[in-house]
Amino acid sequence: MADPRSEQQAANQEEWNDPSNWGGPVWLEVYFSKRDSRIWVPKRIRALGWTVNLAHTGGVLWFFGIILASIGLVIASAVWTIGFR
Repeated sequence: MADPRSEQQAANQEEWNDPSNWGGPVWLEVYFSKRDSRIWVPKRIRALGWTVNLAHTGGVLWFFGIILASIGLVIASAVWTIGFR
């Protein structure tokens, strides 16, 4: 009997290698695969880091969380700067 984890890892790797699951320019690639169980996946060029799987609910939550945190930091910085003039 095959190990379900190794089967999923093989499916994840197959999805990761499929060019149709990637979009955008190489330096800002977006990954989208419903069959891949991972939320965070390495970019095709490993030196460029990691990206989120936007077909995974957790990946979408991470994506919007990062955007909201970035906006919050910009707003907090502006309020802090204006408040102490």
